Amino acid sequence: MKTILVLGAGLSSSSLLRYLSDRLVSEEWMLIIGNTCIDSLYSMYGDNQHIQLIQMDASIAAERREIMANVDLVISMLPARFHVEVARDCIDLGKDLITPSYVSSAMKQLHEEAVLKGVTIMNETGVDPGIDHMSAMRVLDEKRQEGVSLKVFKSFCGGLIAPNSDDNLWHYKFTWNPRNVILAGQGGVAAFRQNKELKYIPYSQLFKRTERFIIEGYGAFDGYANRDSLKYMDSYNIPEVETIYRGTLRKPDFCQGWDVFIELGLTEDSYILEKSSLLSPRQLLNAFLPYHPVDSVEVKFKKFLRPERAHLFPLFQEIGFFNGDVFIFPEDASPAVLLQTLLERSWVLKPIDKDMLVMLHEFVFEYDRKQTKITSFMVALGEDNQFTAMSNTVGLPVGIIAKQILKGYSNPGVQIPVQKEIYIPVLNELEEFGIKFNDIITEIN
Repeated sequence: MKTILVLGAGLSSSSLLRYLSDRLVSEEWMLIIGNTCIDSLYSMYGDNQHIQLIQMDASIAAERREIMANVDLVISMLPARFHVEVARDCIDLGKDLITPSYVSSAMKQLHEEAVLKGVTIMNETGVDPGIDHMSAMRVLDEKRQEGVSLKVFKSFCGGLIAPNSDDNLWHYKFTWNPRNVILAGQGGVAAFRQNKELKYIPYSQLFKRTERFIIEGYGAFDGYANRDSLKYMDSYNIPEVETIYRGTLRKPDFCQGWDVFIELGLTEDSYILEKSSLLSPRQLLNAFLPYHPVDSVEVKFKKFLRPERAHLFPLFQEIGFFNGDVFIFPEDASPAVLLQTLLERSWVLKPIDKDMLVMLHEFVFEYDRKQTKITSFMVALGEDNQFTAMSNTVGLPVGIIAKQILKGYSNPGVQIPVQKEIYIPVLNELEEFGIKFNDIITEIN
């Protein structure tokens, strides 16, 4: 009997917990779910004799270590800031660990120690990062066997709204941590390679420089650059690639609208606005617009937009930015927190809504001076507002990798799932859940 500990039961955990709980008997597993609040979990898992629910604060080392000491595998679905401490515990206790988050520099520093202890720390196992790595590596490894050279690799992913649930002008609702959406792109510069040249996009320009994609049956999408694309040249073993670019997908107008928030300063999280609870949304917007003795907030905002962005004005009306009669903001909060508060009222996923996860890769390979373009894309629709496309595409690969590790897969050290031994069974099983890529092959010359 193997025991799995899942730390955290937030929005992205529902599909993972369902996957694991459905296999407890057949795989002879026990499941422990540790979360700050477990009341909502009792209705689904409280009667299952193979599941133990533990109310715990995973940020308290002694509390989590006591539980971790008696399990076979730890899955951390906690906020990313906790993963390194959990990883240190796992190394010390000799427990394998899975996280869906990016490998941070601090996590990377644990590699040698993990190797010495024989502990596998598998990161970037969700959708983006996660399925993006595995699906890309499948194409790359297959083409390498043909002796071709890789010229271009682009990879984009976006958590969006299904077409029949798309009822707002932003074409967007929150399907994962809202704070991460508000702060997306901050704290660094997007770095990539284009036609052998290094390129950088600072946060202030990130949502201005987008690329348009068309996916048949789903329309147009805009992609903006995502973090450091260059490090994946090493991860994917593609030093020869001339263009490498990873990004996030949104529907048209979203990026232009978000760029307005950035220009206003409303995504700033480094300071607080005192007595912010006294502000209405209209007053908040006005506070970030230039003073004018006569012009209304609407007039000033239209001037701020400039004629080329005038079509965006209804987007800001829709989220209630010009409402002066409601007071919804917390006390002494940053502009980013206030913006999040406003958007959480407008971009809520209704019970009848379904979300959509879109992933798209573009490869250009060259052989004998002839180039071939492969466009590989996947569209996943959510089941409902609990088992969302986001939850499925994050939770299912994590669960499948957990199964592989419990069945004997071992590769000690800090890593991501780019080995055939791990990504092939994951991608094959994902297809059973309808998460499948379609490839379009085009001869360029």
